[in-house]
Amino acid sequence: MTPIRRVHGVSSPRVSGFLAIGLVLCALSGPARAEPKVETVAHGLVNPWGLAFLPDGRFLVSERPGRLRLIGADGRLGPPLAGLPPVVAEGQGGLLDVALDPAFATNRWVYWSYSEPGEAGTNGTAVARGRLDGDRLADVQVIFRQLPKVASRQHFGSRLAFAPDGRLFVTLGDRFSRKDDAQRLDNHLGKVVRIEADGKVPADNPFIGRADARPELWSYGHRNVQGAAIHPGTGALWTHEHGPQGGDELNIDARGGNHGWPVITFGRNYGIGTRIGDGTERADVVAPVAHWVPTSIAPSGMAFLTSDRYPGWKGNLFIGALRAESLLRLEIDGNKVVRETRLLPTLNERIRDVRQGPDGWLYLLTDNADGRLLRLRP
Repeated sequence: MTPIRRVHGVSSPRVSGFLAIGLVLCALSGPARAEPKVETVAHGLVNPWGLAFLPDGRFLVSERPGRLRLIGADGRLGPPLAGLPPVVAEGQGGLLDVALDPAFATNRWVYWSYSEPGEAGTNGTAVARGRLDGDRLADVQVIFRQLPKVASRQHFGSRLAFAPDGRLFVTLGDRFSRKDDAQRLDNHLGKVVRIEADGKVPADNPFIGRADARPELWSYGHRNVQGAAIHPGTGALWTHEHGPQGGDELNIDARGGNHGWPVITFGRNYGIGTRIGDGTERADVVAPVAHWVPTSIAPSGMAFLTSDRYPGWKGNLFIGALRAESLLRLEIDGNKVVRETRLLPTLNERIRDVRQGPDGWLYLLTDNADGRLLRLRP
C-alpha cells in the first residue's frame, strides 16, 4: 500500500522538494506496528526540562524551577545539586537544558542553560558549567550570556549540543517582544551560537571579522529553538523551533544561514490568523526541512536513533511535542523527511525532551508538576 499523505494548509514554492508537515503520514505498508511500551523510571520531578546520562548509569535531569537532580538507575531522586547560580524561574524561564562534556569521564564538566537575572527586571539565557563533585557542582563558570538582556518571561530557547569537533552549539529565543532583532547580527536574540567548551569564540565562526555581527553567531532568523541534535552521519546540526500560530519548523541549521523569522515564515498572528512578514520563501533564506501548519505541535527535544533496539526505526528522528502531546517519529531520507508517525497519543503528556541513552533505549521527560522520566520498549 502506498503511504498516504494528508497536508493541512497550503504548500508554497518554498517547500518544493521538502515535506510540508502539518502533515500526517500514515497507512504504512503491511500491518500497523504496535505502540511502544512505556516504563516509568522516575516520577515526582517538577517540570523537568533536560536530560543527560552519567557513565555510571545514573541520570541528570534539570527542573525548570531551578534544580539539577541526580536520579539513580533504580529511579530514586537525589537532592538538588548545590552550587548553581541564581535562576529566574518565571514564565517560560528557569533551568533549561543540561549536557555533559564529551570528555566528562575525565574532566567531570556539566553544562546547563538557564534564564539569568539582569538589572531592572531584565533577564536572558546564559550557559554555565561546573565540575560534578558528589552532590554539588564545583568551579562553576558562566561561559556565555545572551545579549542584550530583556524584560520578558518568554522565548529563552534553549538547547545545548556538542558537535563532533567538541564545539558547543547553544540555541536561543527571540524573547518574543524583540522578534525583529532576530534579523540583526549585532545581538544574540533569535540566534544559534557556537562556542568553545570554555566559552571562547572559535576562530572559524562564520561572522568572525564583521563589525556588524557578534562573533559567537552561527545562524540567525530563529524564533524559539527548543530542539537540537547532531546528525549521526553528517555531523550537521538539526534544530526545530516554535512558530506562532502554526509554522513550527524543522531545520538543518546552516553555517551563517538566515532562517527567516520574522520576515519569512509559515506562522500566523495569534488569534486573528493574519500573515506575518513578507511570505514563506526568499532566495537568501534557508528553507525548513519540514513545517507544521495550520496548528502548532509545540516541539521540544529531539534525538536521532542510532541503536538497533527498535526494529525498523534506526536512523529515524524523534521529536517531543508539548501541544500535540505525542512523540513524533520522522523517517529521514538524506535531508528529507518522508514520513511522520505520531506515537503515544493516549499518554496525554506534554513531551519536553527525548534522548537516546547509552543503552540504546529512548527516554522521555514529561512536562508537568509531577513530571516523569520514561523509557520506551518495543
